[in-house]
Formats: sequence, C-alpha cells, structure tokens
Amino acid sequence: MQIINKKIKMADGSEISIETGKLAKQAHGSVEIRQGNTVLLATVVSDYKAGEDIDFLPLTVDYREKFASSGRFPGGFLKREARPSDYEILISRLIDRAIRPLFPDDYHANTMVTVTLLSADDKVMPDTLACLAASAAIMVSDIPFGGPVSEVRVGRINGQLCINPNQQDMASSDIDMMIAATEKDIMMVEGEMNEISEKEMAEAIIFGHQAIKIHCQVQKELEAAANKTEKRTYCHENSDEALYSLIKAFSYDKVQAVAKSASSKEVRSASLESILEECVATMSEEQVAKKFLIKQYYGKVKKEAIRRVILDDKIRLDGRKTSEVRGIWSEIDCLPSPHGSAIFTRGETQSITTVTLGTKMDQQSIDGAVFQDSKKFILHYNFPSFSTGEAYPYRGVGRREVGHGNLAQRSLEKALVPDFPYTIRIVSDILESNGSSSMATVCAGSLALMDAGVPLKGGVSGIAMGLITDKEGNYAILSDILGDEDHLGDMDFKVAGTSKGITACQMDIKIDGLSEALLIEALNQAKAGRETILNEMNKTISASNAELKPHTPRIVELKIDKEFIGAVIGPGGKIIQGIQAETGATLTIEESGDFGIVQIFGNNKESIDKAVAWVKGIASKPEIGTIYDGTIKNVVEFGAFVEILPGKEGLLHISEIDWKRIPSMEGIFNTGDKVQVKLIEIDNKTGKLRLSRKVLLPKEEKSENA
Repeated sequence: MQIINKKIKMADGSEISIETGKLAKQAHGSVEIRQGNTVLLATVVSDYKAGEDIDFLPLTVDYREKFASSGRFPGGFLKREARPSDYEILISRLIDRAIRPLFPDDYHANTMVTVTLLSADDKVMPDTLACLAASAAIMVSDIPFGGPVSEVRVGRINGQLCINPNQQDMASSDIDMMIAATEKDIMMVEGEMNEISEKEMAEAIIFGHQAIKIHCQVQKELEAAANKTEKRTYCHENSDEALYSLIKAFSYDKVQAVAKSASSKEVRSASLESILEECVATMSEEQVAKKFLIKQYYGKVKKEAIRRVILDDKIRLDGRKTSEVRGIWSEIDCLPSPHGSAIFTRGETQSITTVTLGTKMDQQSIDGAVFQDSKKFILHYNFPSFSTGEAYPYRGVGRREVGHGNLAQRSLEKALVPDFPYTIRIVSDILESNGSSSMATVCAGSLALMDAGVPLKGGVSGIAMGLITDKEGNYAILSDILGDEDHLGDMDFKVAGTSKGITACQMDIKIDGLSEALLIEALNQAKAGRETILNEMNKTISASNAELKPHTPRIVELKIDKEFIGAVIGPGGKIIQGIQAETGATLTIEESGDFGIVQIFGNNKESIDKAVAWVKGIASKPEIGTIYDGTIKNVVEFGAFVEILPGKEGLLHISEIDWKRIPSMEGIFNTGDKVQVKLIEIDNKTGKLRLSRKVLLPKEEKSENA
C-alpha cells in the first residue's frame, strides 16, 4: 500500500491534507481530505466504454453527509440517511458545475463522482473542500481531465476579504461567494452579497482565484507522485467525414439565414427542423440509416453557423443588439386570494409568483448532519413541462428546481428589511421559458413582495448574461440571453440586485474558463441591463405597499420580561392554549436575551386585541396605587380573593370592602362577580397583594351590597 500525502498551508495557519492510496482503492481515483476535524472522502469511477448513441458526458456528482460525522442520529422513523437534502444537492451542483466543462468534449463514458462527509468540524465548512476533493480524486485517476480545479469561499468581514471563514465569522460577513477556478481561468461563481458594487465583486473573485492557484499546484504534485500524468486512451465517437461535409455544405448557409431572420422561438425551431428534413432527403439510404450521426453533425453545424452570425455580423437570433434587453411587461395583484401576487414577462419567459405570510410556526426546520436551523424566508421554484411546449409528466422537484430556487431566494433575501415579523413563502411557477427563468423569478418575486406590503430596501431585478468566443480571441457578451443562446454559448452568468448593488450571482463557464478582463466587462454590461429591467418594473410598482392586504392575517409582536415566559405558557401549555382557544388568535413565544418575544397572529383585530390584552395582563407587574377591574375568584369568611391580572390575585379583606362595617361576607359577592379595586400594598417578603374597594368610594356613600 503506497500512501501519498500532500498539504496545503492556509493563511490562518491551518493545513489541508490530501491523501491517496489508503481508502477506496477499487475506485479509479480516491482521496481523503482533512482540515481540522473535517474529513471528506472523494471517489471517481468512469466506464472504459461509452454507451451507444451518446454525444454528451453522462456525469453524476453526489455529495452526501453522514449524520455520524457530527455524532447525531438521522431524524424520522428509519434512522438512516435517505434522499439528499437541498443543502447536499446545492453542494453537488457546485462541484458539478466546476468540473463538468473540464472533461474532453468527445469523452462520453458514464462517470460517477462521490464526495462523502465522514467527520465534521464546526470551524471548517465542508462545502469549501468538496470541489477540491472531487478534483483531486479525478487527478489521481487515469480519467482524461482538463483540471485541476478547486473552490474557495470568499467572505468580507469588517471590510477585509478572507478565504474560507468559519460559520461563526460568516454571520458578520457582507459577502458569501463560492468561486471555482483552474490555475488560469475562473470556472464558476455563486453567492450572495449585501448590495455590493461590480468592482467589489470582481475584487472578491480575483482574491479567491489567487488562493485557488495554490490548490491546483498541490494537486499537480499529487498527480505526479501517484504516477497518473498519463491518462487512458479512448474513442467514444464514430465519424463519417463525408456525411458531415454533406450536411455542412447543404445547411450552413440556410441555418445562418434563419439565424438572421429575427423570428420567434417557435418559428425558428420549425425552420431549422425543415432544413434538416430537406438535407436528409438528399442523402443515400446508407447515409439516412445513420440517424444518430446526422443529428449530432447537424447540431454541430447549427452551433457553428449561429455563433459565427453573432460574432461576425453582431446579429442575435431575435434581432437584438448584444446589450439589448427583451420587451418586458408586468402586473401585480393578479390573484385575489394570495397575500401578494405578480406576473413578470420578459420576451418569451414568464413567471407567475405568489407570496404567503405566516407565523413562526410556518418556518421551515432544517435538520442536517452539519446544520440545524430554521428558515423564515422560503422560495420555491417550479418548472412544468408546458413552459417549454413539451409533454412529460411531473416527477417531483429536481436538482435544477432546487438550484434555481436557491439563487432567486438569495437574490431577494438580501433586499428584505430586517425585523419583519412574518414568515414569508414565495412560489414561482414558470409559465413560459426561453432563457433565464430564475431571473424572471427574482423580478416577479420582487413585485409580489411589494404587492404584499413586505418592506424591501428596493426593487430587485436580475439578468442572465451570455458569451460567444472563438479561437482567435473574438468574443461577444450577450445581455438577457435566450434559451438557444445559453445552449450554444460559452457562459451563463446571472446577476441580481437592487439599484444600490448586487445581491446574488451565479456563473457557469462551458469553456476552459473566463479571464478577469472579460469578467469585469460582463459585470458592467449586466449592470446596465439590470437597471433597464428595474426601470420597467418600477412602472408597475416602485415601492412596497404601505398596508398589508385586507385578507392578510395580522401579527402583533410583544416583548415581555423573561420571568413571565413560563406564566404565559402555563403548566403543560395550559395558559397559552387557553388564550388561543378563547380568542381564536395563534401565539408563539421564544426567549431572546433577557426578554421573551410573543407573536400574536390572527385574522381579525378583535381576536388579536383580546389576546394582546391577555398576554399584557400576565406579563404585567402589579403596581401600588393602580386601579384594576378585577374578578372575584373565591369568597372566604374574612373577604374575597380578586384576580386583578391574569394569574395574579390579591386579597380584598372584609374591612376594605366598604367604609361601613360589614359583619359577614354572606351575600356580599359571588364567584365571577366583577369588582373595581385599588392595589394598596405588596408584601415585600411574600409578594402577596392587598386590595381595597372602599378607597374608591366616598366616605358618606354606602355600597349597594353593604
């Protein structure tokens, strides 16, 4: 057993250890990554032969966390890890998007990358090591790969950029950005930020890239030490040069003519399909039988022809200029029952989005191996098949929906005004899709939040940027890309933010990488596009409605002394349940420092007011000299016990009922009678309350009951 170990020294003095040759040796490549008590195992296996008629890389990336890594049991009845959580899916996507473009275009073997968290450390966030682990595993295999690549998290704490800060420090960071890169180029960016400028974002990305270069160098050393610099030979594509030449000669100019026609998606698709049909009609029977190659070659010709039109003629598929945004229309309050709603349409992409407001009990609980938390801002993104004119059944939420929804959620969450008491759920249903439905979700979500009366720092708009390049260094940066431009292009760079700055971004590169100069140019062009979109949105609504919708349940939040939390809840929850049953309002209570925070949620003012008064009564301290409207709780020989506040009783002695002497309590009061009394004394030792009724009566006046 030959064990090879390499180390990366971090700026904070810690070390990342990369080891191979000890674990999972039947995998084609495997490494163990350690930093502190965090341990990840990464493996890769790739078939030596590709399946028939496959012209893409069937790559699966799976990141999983073992609950034992943090000494915890999984929840639920089975007590074992089940389907991946959204958090695990998002990390899987971060790895996938960084490594996928680095495999050769003609490599089509089924490939599986698995990264498993075996041990957790609250000072080392595992997502910062996951891509490094995956890349290192591929590097020590014989699988052809254009890496190495790695990822780091960039934060900014007290104005200082830092690499891979811990979870506690990230709470005070105004940037949370994951960056993936090779030694030369940036591959992937995803993150959220507090309305930062394009310049600040570029600085953060460049800062992260410098740290990644060290990771890549160490991986090369590991590859050499493992004697894996020579990769496997393969042949995963058949070829027929004569067939390719025929297809190109027949269709290239015709495809370019369609690309210059500025037609709609439907018309353009039909025209391109008819060109292929006409081309096939000219072929021999032997050539027609090669259906897979025909499809593959025609796709290659289409891509080349359309890209040359954009690069050489500066003409896009729908006739726009490279920096031009499609036509936009929007509408709010389009649905009567949700608490907020909006439709946002940009070109042939459309989202209808709703907002629902709820209580703390509606928050989403997160129970993961590493993170346990609750979310009060939730966004769900749905992508039905009809949105692209296709017919396939709904099979549940996929990784795409999780990723797009997460990006839109981060974009909007940074624009929320703090201390809004409601739990917020946004649901975006994509009704049409032809490019950047996640950014349409951001725009529709912003409009729906404003319609609901949720306070925002400002409207949030988003745009997807594209890129077309060639080997000679020519390029075109495209604003507000179409679906076809995304498919045929080299970059999908989504940027969202307010008028003050960027709140979230997501970038995927399909070529070897993106230079820093191109990155800055794309960011500046994206800013102009975001401003254009936001100006159109502002014509519909430019600030949150001052009032919630009439049918939105109301929340009143009370702050009480911590000592009264138990009194409000009562033994076994008896008091709080009684308040809810009698008033119809919903109550939640939690401890916050020296106080208890009580939220009272109800559908009408009367129920809320009644519950507020009840809680205030319980949480109020009796004050000497205060007059109370009390209730007789018990009559005894020497007087009556009167409840002056919920749960607080005092003695009204027989001598304090009237100025005139009362010989007996018989017939004076009954349980449940209302009586006005004044608090005249609180015993310093016992806290017992002494009440008087007679001080509220003139001395010459006799009570009706006396």
